Amino acid sequence: MTTTGQIEMLGNRLEFDYAEGATGYVLVLTRLITGYWFLHAGVTKYLAAEPFDAGGWLVNATGGAPAPVHQFLVWVGQTPWMLEFTNIMIPLGETLIGLGLLVGALTRLAAFFGGFLMVFFYLGNAEWAHGFVNGDLLGLMMFVIVGTLGAGRILGLDAYLEQTDFVQKHPALKYLLG
Repeated sequence: MTTTGQIEMLGNRLEFDYAEGATGYVLVLTRLITGYWFLHAGVTKYLAAEPFDAGGWLVNATGGAPAPVHQFLVWVGQTPWMLEFTNIMIPLGETLIGLGLLVGALTRLAAFFGGFLMVFFYLGNAEWAHGFVNGDLLGLMMFVIVGTLGAGRILGLDAYLEQTDFVQKHPALKYLLG
C-alpha cells in the first residue's frame, strides 16, 4: 500500500512515500503507542474504585498557566453542570480516541481531539519549573504527528474506509480519515 504525502517548505513542493521503510514502521508504532496510552487512561478511569472526578484537578490547576486559562479551568471545576460534563467526556474521549488510533479508524479526527485534550492537560498541569517542555507537550506533539501524517492509512482501517463508495461520494470525509 503506497501512502504519499506532499509538503511545501520554503517554496519547494516535496512528495514522499512514508509507508515504505522505517518511516512507516515508526509512524505506525507512534500511532499504536499513543492509542494505547489514551485507551489505557480512559479505561482505567472507568475501572477505578472511585468514580472519576476532575474537580480537584481543575480547581487546583497550577497557577503557572496563563490567567484566563487558569480562571477558565477553575470555573469549570466549580460549575456543577460543566464538571459533570467534563467527568463524562474525559474518560469517554480518552477511550474513543485510543480505540480510533489503535485500529487506525478516523485517525485524524481522533488525533485532533487527542490534541485538544492535551492542550488543556498541558496548560492545566503547567509543570514548567524546568522549562516549557514536559510530557504533556510531548503527548500533544505525538497527536500532531499522527494526525498530520495520516498514520491510519498505514496498517489501519482508514486505508480501507477511504476506498468505500460512501467516502468516494463524500471526499471531504478524507480529512477525518488518514
